[in-house]
Amino acid sequence: MRRWFANVYHLGLKELASLASDVILMVFTVYWFSFMVYSEATGVEMEVRNANFAIVDGDRSVLSRRLSDAIRPPQFKPVVLIDRAAVDGEMDRGRFTFVLDIPPHFEADIQRGRRPTLQLNVDATAVSQAGVGAGYINVIIAREITSYLQMKGVDAELPVKTVTRAHFNPNLESLWFQSVASLIDKITLISILLVGAAVIREREHGTIEHLLVMPLRASEIAAAKIWANGLAVLAGSTLSLALVIRLALQVPIEGSVLLFIFGTAVYLFATTSLGVLLATIANTMPQFGLLMTVVFINLTMLSGGMSPLETMPDTLQIILQISPAVHYVELVQGVLYRAAGIDVIWPQLLILACLGAIFIIVSLMRFRSMLARQM
Repeated sequence: MRRWFANVYHLGLKELASLASDVILMVFTVYWFSFMVYSEATGVEMEVRNANFAIVDGDRSVLSRRLSDAIRPPQFKPVVLIDRAAVDGEMDRGRFTFVLDIPPHFEADIQRGRRPTLQLNVDATAVSQAGVGAGYINVIIAREITSYLQMKGVDAELPVKTVTRAHFNPNLESLWFQSVASLIDKITLISILLVGAAVIREREHGTIEHLLVMPLRASEIAAAKIWANGLAVLAGSTLSLALVIRLALQVPIEGSVLLFIFGTAVYLFATTSLGVLLATIANTMPQFGLLMTVVFINLTMLSGGMSPLETMPDTLQIILQISPAVHYVELVQGVLYRAAGIDVIWPQLLILACLGAIFIIVSLMRFRSMLARQM
């Protein structure tokens, strides 16, 4: 056993030296953990910014002017007053994303306790702004009407007061979410790519035959590739979290960075083992690239990071429990956003360790078969 660890250690050092000498792969890794994380976090905004807004003011009252004045930058551009007859044409031309239609006698009906109707027309082709912006506008309208009634001394007629609290991200900044989600994607992609490329590179360069004439076991060769490439990804992800997410993007990290690193190490055990498995299936680097693309897309799209797992079909939710990305997303969001401790995330750690063990067992079986064919 002592010799096994010694062989794995020295083979791992060889892997790190080989990785360091591959300039293209090193530049690719640094680029993805730095510029790509930054650009994806800042380039994609889920909140409303500079949305075009128009109002049809059929009331021309104090309350209607209050509603118009409450629609302000940076969420919305300055309000434009238009006629009711022009609404359809302007919406068809895509000039406005939102058009609020205030009916005549709106203020008077509010004061008399009636329930007048406001119509909000939304251009739903702007999917992100349409959904989030409509929510903003509803909150603004409710706030202004409540404030107006309280000013008139009729707040007693409002028996229920709704107070909304946004936990963990009070201003609903999409950058906070996008930066961490991008880092998770890069960890998954790079870990599978590096270890798979290491196996394919050995086969294409013919160096695998050199290893086969040495007194080495298949488990030693595979384990060395896993720990060496996993360590490189772990270092890159830690630096990306510290330098890009915390320093450059100013995203607050609530939880323990050490716990994040530990959870990432367990996750890398699973993904690098999966990378070895994929490399034993593919014969060339182009084949590995195509196979990895299919696996990566499914891991990320169905991880629960982009859309909640609960919104997916029940059968798919059960199947996805074998995906390490699902449990890693839960772990990272719990640690970095909600400051969860080991007492909260231990189920995810345990599942990731078990999935990694399954992947490594299957990978070793395939790896031994691959080495036998090389002899």
